Amino acid sequence: MTDKMQIALTNEPAADVWGGANAVISFDQHGATVHAKGEAALDNVQQAARKLDTQGIRKVALKGDNWDVESAWAFYQGLRGPKAGYEFAAPTLDDKQQKELNNRIVATDWVRQIINETAEEVGPQQLAVRAGEFIKSQAPNPENVKYKIVSGADLLEHGWVGIHTVGRGSARKPAMLQLDYNPTGDADAEVFACIIGKGITFDSGGYSIKQSSYMDSMKADMGGAAMATGGLGLAIAQGLNKRVKLILCCAENMISSNAYKLGDIITYKNGVTVEVLNSDAEGRLVLADGLLYANKYNPALTIDCATLTGSAKMALGNDYHALFSFDQNLAQRCLSAADAENEGMWQLPLAEFHRNMLPSSFADLANVSGGQYSPGASTAAAFLSYFVDDYKKGWVHLDCSGTYRKGASDKWSVGATGMGVKTLSRILVDESAR
Repeated sequence: MTDKMQIALTNEPAADVWGGANAVISFDQHGATVHAKGEAALDNVQQAARKLDTQGIRKVALKGDNWDVESAWAFYQGLRGPKAGYEFAAPTLDDKQQKELNNRIVATDWVRQIINETAEEVGPQQLAVRAGEFIKSQAPNPENVKYKIVSGADLLEHGWVGIHTVGRGSARKPAMLQLDYNPTGDADAEVFACIIGKGITFDSGGYSIKQSSYMDSMKADMGGAAMATGGLGLAIAQGLNKRVKLILCCAENMISSNAYKLGDIITYKNGVTVEVLNSDAEGRLVLADGLLYANKYNPALTIDCATLTGSAKMALGNDYHALFSFDQNLAQRCLSAADAENEGMWQLPLAEFHRNMLPSSFADLANVSGGQYSPGASTAAAFLSYFVDDYKKGWVHLDCSGTYRKGASDKWSVGATGMGVKTLSRILVDESAR
């Protein structure tokens, strides 16, 4: 006897009593059978797992020869929710597929767990430390991973004024993780890529305060940092052999007598001045520091990951991450990577004229655009371009709309999804091989 429900997979339709061709799952005395059909097969598998979870069936074992790594992965994504208590036994796979499945589970479990934890559990410094230790755990040789955390007043000494400004209103010190993954062993090796993550561990909106209905999920505003970390960790587990920097820009955006205010002007390391017109547009203020840090390494590839704008989520919902880039060849390769990983990613427009839509009467830029029907996601990406030395080549901005769901769907539980981790990993591995 087993305490896990046995789950088989077939491409045959269910019996009429279970709903026939419309059913994604049926039951018999041996357990359950998932019915996966055609182009929607992986969606069907994930939907079936969600149905089992909603029925309280959380201990399962996949059986039979029809399972492969992709179908087993789809089932796992549907089964896993934010609460503990699920048990999952993978099907019998060959060694390569088993390793691939295990690597995906480890990376996305870490991402989903840290996003789902409360802001009390995950402050800026906790996020930075845990990210650094996770990357170490994924490296074949942990000695190839070095990291430093700059926090509090030390941020000002090093010129990281954006992170300090956003985080100074909180009792929890803001922090920047500067991590170096260097599998070459050569201290002078070129840096192939820099990955920058927005790590706002709670976003009240500051003095541009959010309504409760928008604030209740803001523990997840560090989803970009989590995705960046998970994607790098998975790429390392899959054999990434080039040097990469991970930079996480971590802060709480809170209200206090020390919090930054509307009308404040920030002067960044590159001399660009920014007027704060909305303290709820804080993600771009911290990412600017991360991008400036990346510039000094002149990487071939720069990717920033951030839950940056409501505009992107309004356009794409939770099912796609938004991609912005002036480098169309690179953008197309990133979209192809997302397709190959069966993850949603969609390119939204970013043009030179968007860079001129951030006027300020007192500084070089405002941190938000003005006017009716302003393309908020595009102008946010344009803002970031002012902090990338060669913004037309090798830079991609990901506005991560799909990292967290406030409501369950037929495929996803409430909470963090882990979506985008596989895509980012593939981009890193593929681009490193070019």
